[in-house]
Amino acid sequence: MGAADRAEGARLGELRTVVFDIGETLVDETRAWGLVARAVGVPALTLFAALGVVIERGEDHRQVWPLLGVDAPSVIPTIERSDFYPDAIPTLEALRRAGYGIGLAGNQPAQASGELRALGLPVDFVVTSAGLGVRKPAPEFFASVVAAAGLPAAQVAHVGDRVDNDVVPAAGAGMFSVFLIRGPWAHAQKSLPGAATRWESLG
Repeated sequence: MGAADRAEGARLGELRTVVFDIGETLVDETRAWGLVARAVGVPALTLFAALGVVIERGEDHRQVWPLLGVDAPSVIPTIERSDFYPDAIPTLEALRRAGYGIGLAGNQPAQASGELRALGLPVDFVVTSAGLGVRKPAPEFFASVVAAAGLPAAQVAHVGDRVDNDVVPAAGAGMFSVFLIRGPWAHAQKSLPGAATRWESLG
């Protein structure tokens, strides 16, 4: 085992809480984007292709609407238990059994916090951009996540699917930062620097 491996192992031993991003880390957003496509009157494939363009440009996903020449949708799809990736809830349950604190944190609308809590997930706290009034990757967002965990940042892991919005700012806040290679953003950002710890799944 090299020095880098020993250092990472030591950090993992310090961890007491694991915080997960929501969209495309725990939740497969395919159904939600399909609903939104119908709401704005464009084929789902067209919306997905336009979203890919926005991702490649490194732009906020909301730039997809002007790219398509449509108004932003008024409908906000709900988060349902069936939307979770197959390994997501079992991972939360396994972490709970192992004695870890668990948090959820993401750029989500106001309704998301209540929806997630209503699902009975084994989580201690939910942090959303709507609730904070600040979006990732702002340092204030990640400072609030650490505060919600109630621990030193070094004892908190953050798992997310974006290098720019999750991995780099979480590490900047002092957390142990994990890049989950899942979903469109992750695959577009795999070559970006700043993601030392990479997971292919949660299982």
